[in-house]
Amino acid sequence: QVQLVESGGGLVQPGGSLRLSCVASGNIFRLYAMGWYRQAPGTQRELVASITSGGTTNYADSVKGRFTISRDNAKNTVYLQMNSLKPEDTAVYYCNARRLPSNTWGQGTQVTVSS
Repeated sequence: QVQLVESGGGLVQPGGSLRLSCVASGNIFRLYAMGWYRQAPGTQRELVASITSGGTTNYADSVKGRFTISRDNAKNTVYLQMNSLKPEDTAVYYCNARRLPSNTWGQGTQVTVSS
């Protein structure tokens, strides 16, 4: 089963940018569908963006045009480029790897957007 390690979170001012990275263990990363989810205090975890093994992407309406998900199969890494960040983007961001029946989560990385 794949293991995931996220990085790149932090504190950023409104309008700023961050890039999250998620590195996966194993040698079949390319076969996994990958996703970024987020969870703010008192809310349910929600999908932010996803990318299939074939490279098809999907985004939540709230981040379309601001966030970009991408993957580098040679580096076993999926990225989330976040631009024009807003205070409502503040949350813990989780990486997800799915290849049924396997469904694996990372430990999460905090993103705080505040002046």
